[in-house]
Amino acid sequence: MQELCDLKVHVNEQHTFLLHQRVLCSFSGKLKEMVSQERQRSQPKGSGVGIMEFPGGACGFELVSRFCYNNGSIAMTPSNICLLHCSAILLEMTEDVSSCNLLRQTETFLDGVFHWTWNDILTALKSCEPFFPTADSCGLLQKLVSSLLAKIAANSEMMPLLSATPFPSSSSSSSSPDTSGFRCSSSTKTPEPMKPCSNREWWFDDLTILAPSTIEKIMKTLGAYGTDNKNLVLTRFLLHYLKTVVQRPCSGVGCGNLGHCKEEYGGLADTAVHGVALMGRTAFSCRGLFWVLRVVSGLGLSKECRQKLERLMGLVLDQATLDDLLVSGHDGGVYDVNLVLRLVRIFVSTEEGGGASSQRLKKVGRLTDKYLGEISPDQSLKVSKFLEVAESLPDSARDCFDGVYRALDIYLESHPTLSTEERTRLCGCLNYEKLTLEACKDLAKNPRVPPGVAVQALVSQHSKLHIGTDVADPSRTPAASPESPHEKQQLKLSLQRMQCRVKELEKACRNMKGQMSKMVKTKSMNHSNRGMPRLC
Repeated sequence: MQELCDLKVHVNEQHTFLLHQRVLCSFSGKLKEMVSQERQRSQPKGSGVGIMEFPGGACGFELVSRFCYNNGSIAMTPSNICLLHCSAILLEMTEDVSSCNLLRQTETFLDGVFHWTWNDILTALKSCEPFFPTADSCGLLQKLVSSLLAKIAANSEMMPLLSATPFPSSSSSSSSPDTSGFRCSSSTKTPEPMKPCSNREWWFDDLTILAPSTIEKIMKTLGAYGTDNKNLVLTRFLLHYLKTVVQRPCSGVGCGNLGHCKEEYGGLADTAVHGVALMGRTAFSCRGLFWVLRVVSGLGLSKECRQKLERLMGLVLDQATLDDLLVSGHDGGVYDVNLVLRLVRIFVSTEEGGGASSQRLKKVGRLTDKYLGEISPDQSLKVSKFLEVAESLPDSARDCFDGVYRALDIYLESHPTLSTEERTRLCGCLNYEKLTLEACKDLAKNPRVPPGVAVQALVSQHSKLHIGTDVADPSRTPAASPESPHEKQQLKLSLQRMQCRVKELEKACRNMKGQMSKMVKTKSMNHSNRGMPRLC
């Protein structure tokens, strides 16, 4: 029996098959040539032949072997046809070697691909993923993709999809069914329009089982990959596909780790963002843009595309909510503070250019104060970063600094180890004149605030009251006075108490310095006395 199995085949350096040379070589021109070359090299008998990068590995070669041993016959299905076809090409199983060979049979079977069912096409495409380059190079993948797109067009009235219909113009987009359906509600956490809706998008969920390389092939076939993406429906599909990928554990085909996932999905993420940037605010609300960022940010989005998306978000920052801004951090922090800073800078730059009204700016100011209060307990939030957020807006963005003070108080309470210098530096972001009387009183009594800062705040408040009382202003009426006489008196008393407190602290400090200097002097005298020799 050992003599009969006279052909040893090593497949992908992982599996070895013992076969009959006559049976295999009667169908495969490639194996026949390899055996002939092996004999000419005078290699040791029984060393065998090796085949690298065989489609499907051992399973693929076993299928081909069964075809040969079954006298050129095997059951073909959508699940194995792609593997058989690619194997037949690699092994040169053509009509020149044997009539009605495997390649001829697979081609005949694939000629009916446009009459396959939807699930059969998906099954065949999925089966190509392990040997994607081979299936793509021989044109098999293109045939399957074309059949898939024909099914979509025939069953969803989406014929314009095949020609990648551009987005509607801004003037007509508001009335377009696709555009209005994509508008995101600010009251929902996950925008509903991102999900497949109506019969036109029945194929969204089905295509999520395919690998990113297959989706890229589909987009390229439609001429809508990368910067060429000008189709709203395709953009919606990509976002739905990527959202499913984010929610799915990274354990599918070709997803061994997160870094590999980023590499595979980066091109699709960029393509989706190009579509979003083209349509912009006519199809995406502020919340929708934040949702897009959450979906694509962990999938290898390029720097250029991220900047495009962030610019869109920054221009409509006044429409954002606190929940929108609470994006998870990527560098050990709880929140992505740098993202919010970039968005605020974009918005402020438009304001400086006259693009934003004072009311929009003040709305962003109130939002920023809420955000500061939310991120203040974060132990990884540095003093410099807190100040950067607090000072990212011009003074005119806030009518009142009570929100900044509340956030500052939370930060000081959550970071008790801060030095006096750091606490004083933090308080520098406050505009004391824009604090209400109640906030100023609380600041004066706050043990976490350095005494010097508290005095400065009270002095500023007192100066404001003094100016409001003493300066003649014909347009000012008594009813317009910001504080009552009782409140003014209370503020003066608080200021006096604070001044007394500062004097007491200064006096105690001087006493401590005096005592320390005496202790040092006494210690030095004792040391010098111990060093002198006794004379008697």
